[in-house]
Amino acid sequence: MSSLVRVQQLKVHFPVRGGFLRPAGEPIKAVDDVSFVVEEGRTLGLVGESGSGKSTVARTLLKLQSATSGEVFYRDREVLQLSESEFRPLRKDMQMIFQDPFGSLNPRMTIEEIIAEPLRIHFKQLNRSDRREKVASLLSRVGLPSESMWRYPHEFSGGQRQRIGIARALAVEPKFLICDEPVSALDVSVQAQIINLLKDLQSEFQLTYLFIAHDLAVVEHMSDEIIVMHLGRIVEQGTAVQVCEAPQHEYTRKLLAAVPSL
Repeated sequence: MSSLVRVQQLKVHFPVRGGFLRPAGEPIKAVDDVSFVVEEGRTLGLVGESGSGKSTVARTLLKLQSATSGEVFYRDREVLQLSESEFRPLRKDMQMIFQDPFGSLNPRMTIEEIIAEPLRIHFKQLNRSDRREKVASLLSRVGLPSESMWRYPHEFSGGQRQRIGIARALAVEPKFLICDEPVSALDVSVQAQIINLLKDLQSEFQLTYLFIAHDLAVVEHMSDEIIVMHLGRIVEQGTAVQVCEAPQHEYTRKLLAAVPSL
């Protein structure tokens, strides 16, 4: 099995600037010397509490956040040194599903416009009729009727909006999907539906996931391998069974203890 994404000694530090009569402080080490590999066709879970650096890692992989140092390889191509124009073709292969489905959807655009926008950018050969047909197909695949395309984001529930976000991410036929807390803002019953949808889509489209969450139970259900982050560093790493059934680090044990039991 080959690696699709490889991260080596990634660091993201934010400077603390001084002010009048106040010296500059030590930089905030949001991500500090993080290394991991995401195998093609598998799911790597990234778990930790808020502020652990999970989302900063995700944003850095997609060049939405600048790295202080380190390397990120996609299919053995180092991406952090690429210019925006050089990286643009890779954006089609690397997509993100965001935590807040409402905040990630433009409220002034119809669902058709939202999902068709990346198609216009990356598939210029498609005409409007082709794009509309593709949007209808994607909506159907994520469990929404095709007539949903005429409506606006505020007309949908949280779970439905997340399905729309998933359809938009799938529109450009990506290989690597970063799922950044995709179910944390949803009701428990809806969480299960979205998780099962993501698993079905992975099998159908041979997707590779980086699945980020603070709930270790959700990550265990989704992931083949799990990384536990705390204060910007990796404190534990292993298979889902190893991490969840025989945790080695005290912080991992605390995360497991926080999982509610039914």
